[in-house]
Amino acid sequence: MVSNFQRTNYFIILAFGAMLIGFAPIFVKWSMLSSSAIAFYRMFLAIPFLLIVNYAINKRLSFKVNNKSTILYTALASVAFTTDLTLWHFSMTITSVSNATIIVNSAPIFVAVLSFIIFKEKLSKGFFFSFVITYGGIVGLIYFSNNYINGKFLGDLLCLIAAFFYGIYLLIIAKLGKENSLNIIFYTTFFCCIFSIIPMLIEGGNIYPESNFEWLNLILLAFLCQFGGQYFITHAIGKISASSGSIGLLMQPITATLLAAILFSENEKLNGTQVIFIFVAMIGIYLARINLSEKQSKQT
Repeated sequence: MVSNFQRTNYFIILAFGAMLIGFAPIFVKWSMLSSSAIAFYRMFLAIPFLLIVNYAINKRLSFKVNNKSTILYTALASVAFTTDLTLWHFSMTITSVSNATIIVNSAPIFVAVLSFIIFKEKLSKGFFFSFVITYGGIVGLIYFSNNYINGKFLGDLLCLIAAFFYGIYLLIIAKLGKENSLNIIFYTTFFCCIFSIIPMLIEGGNIYPESNFEWLNLILLAFLCQFGGQYFITHAIGKISASSGSIGLLMQPITATLLAAILFSENEKLNGTQVIFIFVAMIGIYLARINLSEKQSKQT
């Protein structure tokens, strides 16, 4: 039985993890590497940290799964996650961090749609409500960003495709049930590292960090976002209510948007109307996550 005090602690841990992931687009914008190369180093440099934590907790370096199907599921999920990251990273060379972050966080909408198409799961009234609010906010954000005029709409479209693949990733990961969260993080990180090599070689461009700043930037991306953020969220998400978890996860787009506005003020300025539509979209994302979390809890 989890006490209210413990729930509060888990909520803080989850919100902190989401905040750490909110730093990801900042590190991506600072990097001079290609989109797929950033994804590769994010995963590659996170692996040593995961090995250290696993040894500290389990006194071994190997990650022993509860079910052999975990390897297959994480491999399939990693194909989707690698695609998501590569598209999302590239989109930020075209559109704003705020647009990229808000749009890709609409992934729970795609989870519901894919569940309906693949598993014939019913779509609730709550889903349709969250769908209208989320994409009403996103359309308003894009419209008042003038991205359809200045050629940045392609970046927003890539974010939408990235959200679709992130939805596939979430859908597959949800099927892992009671598998240890550290195992899930390790194997998705490992497979994403492997799968990102091919697009990195195809994309070309800068694939090797040539400065100390670049190495530090990538190490922070791996440590804070892939290792720290993912671990804290995965550790806490199942121990608090769906509504609390959904609120905590909103720290990611909030952190990313605020940091971008401060650090990249020339390109990331937001007018009052954009802020309103960001708020509307986040309400929709919150409702979609509650709907998704409650549905998954009933299935387990």
